Amino acid sequence: MARIKNIELPGEKHTCIGLTAIYGIGRPLAKTICKDAGVDETKKIKDLTDDEVTRLRKEVDKYTVEGDLRRDVQMSIKNKMEINCYEGVRHKKGLPVRGQRTNRNAKTRKGKGKVVANKKKVGK
Repeated sequence: MARIKNIELPGEKHTCIGLTAIYGIGRPLAKTICKDAGVDETKKIKDLTDDEVTRLRKEVDKYTVEGDLRRDVQMSIKNKMEINCYEGVRHKKGLPVRGQRTNRNAKTRKGKGKVVANKKKVGK
C-alpha cells in the first residue's frame, strides 16, 4: 500500500484512479501527475516500486491538496459569510448557493420539511 499525504491509496486500482482518493486530485490531474512523474498510469498501486512512489509523492507536493485545500475552501466560505455577499448569506441560511431552485428541490440543503401551524384547507 502506498501512502501519499497521509492517505492510504487503494492497492487494487490503477495509479491514476488510486490518486483520486486524495482530496483535490481528480482524473485529469492524476493523469498529469503520473505523466510528469514518469509512472505508467495503468500500473496497479500495489505493484509500484518505492522509487515510483517517491516520484509520485514529489509531484503531488507541487499541488494544493488535502488539508491545505480544505482549509482554503473553508476560509473562502467564512470570508463570504463575513462580508455578507449573496453566497455567504445563502451559506448562513443553509440554502443552495449556486442558483438552484428551492420550491420543489433542495431537500439535501434545506433538510426535512418544517410543519407550519394553523394551516388548514378551507372546505366547500
